[in-house]
Amino acid sequence: MKAKQFVVFGLGRFGASVALTLSEAGYEVMAVDTSEEKVQEISAFVTHAVQADAIDMDTLRSLGIRNFDVGIVAIGKDIQSSIMITLLLKEIGLPYVVAKASTEVHQKVLQKLGADRIILPEHEMGKRIAANLIAGSIIDYIELSPDYSIMEMAILPEWSNSTIKDLNVRGKYGINIIAVEHKGGINVSPEPDYVLSPEDILVVVGDNKALQALEAKRHAK
Repeated sequence: MKAKQFVVFGLGRFGASVALTLSEAGYEVMAVDTSEEKVQEISAFVTHAVQADAIDMDTLRSLGIRNFDVGIVAIGKDIQSSIMITLLLKEIGLPYVVAKASTEVHQKVLQKLGADRIILPEHEMGKRIAANLIAGSIIDYIELSPDYSIMEMAILPEWSNSTIKDLNVRGKYGINIIAVEHKGGINVSPEPDYVLSPEDILVVVGDNKALQALEAKRHAK
């Protein structure tokens, strides 16, 4: 299967971070910005880096945007450009468009244009920090949808020296362990006979109610 190809518009802190992370993960990434300096800074780290003002259809077509799977409009301050590029990407028929919003009004406009996902970075980071502070033992939190999340968390004390199979966390708690961090290494999709150690960090996925119930169990100890 062909790997997804991403195009990122806007190389501010948010856009550059997204482009670099995708590139480091092995994906093909085109980074686009009006600033020659920003394009030069990132050119060595992505597949293609282009200086262009992509607010018209001809420019987007010349960049071969139709060949990409995901477009990320990471322009926050220039709301007009953000709106125009999002609109054009949807008109071109890009399969998935992610757009950064700077305000709630901006967010509503992007929703009307049909953006598949809209990100308010400060708002989402605030929710993650709040979740960390409330849960205490949760190290990181990523909301996948209003109902499901991924959490990175320390194991319950009673789980130590037990295998994943014996714990049956899916049956008992309604969660799935998708990775284990052990002494700096990551074990993705650990085997059922993996024995948990006290210092292990789990990456788990589940519905929010199940994850909250698990944390309530921890604090009830």
